Amino acid sequence: MENLLLILFDVDGVMTDGSIYIDEHGETFKKFNVKDGLAIELLHSHGIKTGVVSGKASKALTQRCEKLGFNYIVTGCKNKLPRVEAICSELGIKLEQVAFVGDDVLDLPVMQQCGASFAPSDAHALVLEQAHFITNAQGGSGVVREVADTILLKRFNTLSEVYDVLLSKIVADDVNNMEQ
Repeated sequence: MENLLLILFDVDGVMTDGSIYIDEHGETFKKFNVKDGLAIELLHSHGIKTGVVSGKASKALTQRCEKLGFNYIVTGCKNKLPRVEAICSELGIKLEQVAFVGDDVLDLPVMQQCGASFAPSDAHALVLEQAHFITNAQGGSGVVREVADTILLKRFNTLSEVYDVLLSKIVADDVNNMEQ
């Protein structure tokens, strides 16, 4: 996992618990875990690009992904492998340098081709059979954070070392903002 340059996530069932809330006006709402947001920033601080490739599309999903600063946001895409291959081509990397986190059968074609695949503990049985790693967390309960920690702990000895890079960046940004 030391050679991973890109981590891609499915959304529903990975970043959310798969629930969709719809109000009386037909507006869709999803619940995201705030711990996962810091994980995206952590991966970026280590030079790892991130993205979502989701079969569903919604305003809430796009807003959350933009706010988190994902490098790639692909929504409304059920046939995910060609889109992932296109991202790899754009970046000049191989599928072996990509990790994919998925929870359902639509994710299997990508998971089977990537260098590393992760699944939440409550993923579909077929996905659990195929995943290289199964998180302790269920979908929507910190899966992204656990994946980030797992990948980066393969590069560092301790979680403190993993987070030192992010914390140093935050302190430097705060100093720069105060000086302006």
